[in-house]
Amino acid sequence: MSDLFTSIKQQVAGKGIRIVLPEGKDERIVGAASALAKEGAVTPILLGQKNEIEEAAKKAGVSIAGIEVKTPETDPLFDELVEAFVERRKGKATEEDARKMLKDPNYFGTMLVYTGKADGLVSGAIHSTGDTVRPALQIIKTKPGISKVAGAMIMVRDAERYLFSDVAINIAPEAADLAENAVVSAETAQIFGIEPRVAMLSFSTKGSAKSAETEKVIEATKLAKEKAPELTLDGEFQFDAAFVPTVAAQKAPDSVLKGDANVFIFPSLEAGNIGYKIAQRLGKFEAVGPILQGLNAPVNDLSRGCNTQDVYNLSLITAAQAVNK
Repeated sequence: MSDLFTSIKQQVAGKGIRIVLPEGKDERIVGAASALAKEGAVTPILLGQKNEIEEAAKKAGVSIAGIEVKTPETDPLFDELVEAFVERRKGKATEEDARKMLKDPNYFGTMLVYTGKADGLVSGAIHSTGDTVRPALQIIKTKPGISKVAGAMIMVRDAERYLFSDVAINIAPEAADLAENAVVSAETAQIFGIEPRVAMLSFSTKGSAKSAETEKVIEATKLAKEKAPELTLDGEFQFDAAFVPTVAAQKAPDSVLKGDANVFIFPSLEAGNIGYKIAQRLGKFEAVGPILQGLNAPVNDLSRGCNTQDVYNLSLITAAQAVNK
């Protein structure tokens, strides 16, 4: 892990990246913000009531000296952000709606990112995924050509690095969704030092089984190749055929992948979520993320079971996405 985050710090250092942390009254959040501020590679912004943030810092045994604290409803930017929100929602929210919604720290923080007053947001320690992702989809929105956000994990074990996606967002993606995910996952992989070799996963390898599920992955592979012909990408593959050279030689000898895939696109959320947790718990990989892919600016979602180190790590990852936006 140290090598990955050392390289990320080198990427983001001196770039003036500001990451907003809406859950400022949580000890884990404050602890991570304090560590980030001390190192100086990333500038954290904490949202919340200052007395609650100070109390959380006291409990965490850290200082928030020098860290910017914003209380949404009393912040000097509030009226400006309300106006920008109404304009962005294009008739879907009145000024009254906006004033109510921007008291929510996730909405306020997302508006800071949208208006360029912050470069990324990390939330989810005390909020659900929906509470974090919904404002991002309404305000920041997806990149041109991307219809759905996908959640990826960087899997790290010593010098090994792989990307698994989607593990967090889309329950039953269609072929076009999988193709989009493959292309954007390859871009994410490059940010984190992985030269992408993309495998579209299934329970079949090159027609060894026939079903609607395998046909979906075959179609997704075709669409992904059309979207990004320069990518080293193939499918459909069982995991062993994508990852083990001797199995690849038997099952897919003519493929551009020779059992050396490092970006794995799962055919459903259940497969992706189960797969990364097996690798994490049995394979002793560190799972870093989930990293939300496809947005116009980086917003990332913590697990509510996260610790201070997870918050720190995801903040650095968000900063790296911002630098490479």
